[in-house]
Amino acid sequence: MTLSAREAHARKVAPKVDGVLPVFHERWSPRSFAEKEVSRETLKKIFEAVRWTASAHNEQPWRFLVGLRGTETWEKIYASLMESNQKWAAKAPVLILAVAANKFEHGDRPNRFAFYDLGSAVAHLTLQASALGLGTHQMAGYDTEKARGLLAIPEDYVMGAAIALGYQDEPEKLDDPAMIERETMTRERKHLAEFVFGSWGEGMGI
Repeated sequence: MTLSAREAHARKVAPKVDGVLPVFHERWSPRSFAEKEVSRETLKKIFEAVRWTASAHNEQPWRFLVGLRGTETWEKIYASLMESNQKWAAKAPVLILAVAANKFEHGDRPNRFAFYDLGSAVAHLTLQASALGLGTHQMAGYDTEKARGLLAIPEDYVMGAAIALGYQDEPEKLDDPAMIERETMTRERKHLAEFVFGSWGEGMGI
């Protein structure tokens, strides 16, 4: 069965819960991206949301390398991706690499929460992108050392996820049955009792 991008998105949207912001249920991770440019004004809005992420001591350790299609940065991030991700990410109009400084700017002390803060910043990025009608897909599947070398990232920065960003396209354009199935299947998540505890291993009844 062939689904449009709109129909595929509708399948992915999680059941609404009263009082929860809709964007949390609407965000998901597409692989089929339209070859449509993302404007710099739109990117500015996304990173403005990132800017106000909370961080330990307000250190804001995150750094984002943003590659627009046709730029050297896009090509370098793409070259670092595993082949399985290159197959679909080739059409993404924006590729991003998220990293974080692992030391505080003042005092040269280790920042053991840098990676945590980077994750929070990326969460802001994905939610703001979703609110603007864009999709994001985060990838652990890339060669971190290759990316570090190609993009001249200093050794005192920890490597986070690579992120494809753009507008969702028709699932069938993935031209891979397994990917199309994943693009169109409904999503599931653990029940709250499996990760919200009153005491260790025991749900708190919410």
